[in-house]
Amino acid sequence: MYTFSELHQAAILNQNSSSDFRDEKSALFAAAIEALSEFSPLYTGATNSNPIQVLDFFSGAGGTSLGFAAINSILPVFHFLGGCDINAVSAATYSKNFGTKTICEDILKIAENEKSIKVYLDDVGFDEKKPTIIIGCAPCQGFSSHRKKHWDSQDDERNNLVVAFSRIVSKVNPDVFLMENVPEFLSQRYWRYFSKARESFYAAGYIVKQNIYNAAEFGVPQERFRSIIVGMRKNFLLPEGYLKPENYRTVRNAIGDLPMLLAGEKDPFDQMHRAVSHKKSTIDVIKKVPHDGGNLPEGEGPECLTRVNGFYDVYGRLSWDRPAITITHYARNPASGRYTHPVQDRGLTAREAARLQSFPDGFQFEGKSDDIYRQIGEAVPPLLSCGVAVDVLIELISKEPTADQMKTEVGVVELPVSNSYSSVIAGIKNTRRKT
Repeated sequence: MYTFSELHQAAILNQNSSSDFRDEKSALFAAAIEALSEFSPLYTGATNSNPIQVLDFFSGAGGTSLGFAAINSILPVFHFLGGCDINAVSAATYSKNFGTKTICEDILKIAENEKSIKVYLDDVGFDEKKPTIIIGCAPCQGFSSHRKKHWDSQDDERNNLVVAFSRIVSKVNPDVFLMENVPEFLSQRYWRYFSKARESFYAAGYIVKQNIYNAAEFGVPQERFRSIIVGMRKNFLLPEGYLKPENYRTVRNAIGDLPMLLAGEKDPFDQMHRAVSHKKSTIDVIKKVPHDGGNLPEGEGPECLTRVNGFYDVYGRLSWDRPAITITHYARNPASGRYTHPVQDRGLTAREAARLQSFPDGFQFEGKSDDIYRQIGEAVPPLLSCGVAVDVLIELISKEPTADQMKTEVGVVELPVSNSYSSVIAGIKNTRRKT
């Protein structure tokens, strides 16, 4: 067993280690979970003396960086250079929480040529002599299963952002790069975008591995399936989840202690725990939905819902003792999915949505109500990123895995998954409920 101080020293040296620290992943993850719960915004320059630079593109509010920040409370190793996002409010939230310069830029312009990339790197104070991790969680809307009807139309420009990210990786030459997206990113329909980026990574000398994970495996109280792609210049093992389905954190674990609110009420001690003022007709519909996981009774609700298949979850209540469904920026609206409180007649407050995404209460969001819900829904759940960050750090400072370790590695997605991965997810959930 190694001490955290030994892990810290190995991270500072960041050399090809003859040691294997992989047995410490669980202990480091457990400590990082505790540290995440105590997070508060960092002061400007707080991480400047740490040895490993972190650049976060498409950063949003900073859900991915937050996982790395949690580790910093135990091993101060990550230096946040900045979170780059095209949305000014999201960029401001990142800056406020990570003590960095606000960077509101279009990655397509940054990646236009070598000169534009260099200008950006100089602006954030990048040091090419220091080890670096680059994060790139491109907006997922272009790859989402909810866009199936547009799959054969003109390519969504957002899909080209992945290629732009690969150009930056090739130029910056980081020790590690990390990408996160919806499962459909690794589907047949979008495999060409992933393949084009991967070829660029291969050409730059990276080993690239990818898999699809359920965030609930990392303690997120939510069923949220995501693709994770990691690249390093040496062989490595992909992250593994820590929890079995019977141990997943639940809605009750996340929000059960929050004060009860009627629609339109707010918690005087927490500005984010504010319930939407629903119309009386909406509340009347919600009251007909059975508590604790109930569905809208047949024939109830707006007439438009009875004419369209595929809206089975609308007005549905979350279950106290199961993880939530995937939290999106629509979480305050019961008509947008299973976003009704388990027992209270209203949609979710921003605080409830943030907790179900595993954001700590100390994290501070900029912007108005719409901005906050959007940032929460678009974020990588911090506990998922915490598990990935632990894996990335340990793999970076450990020697290459042995042949026996490689045999037990989680499966790598080598071929495109089903275009209807959302249907596969539904099958996984249904099978588990029957067992």
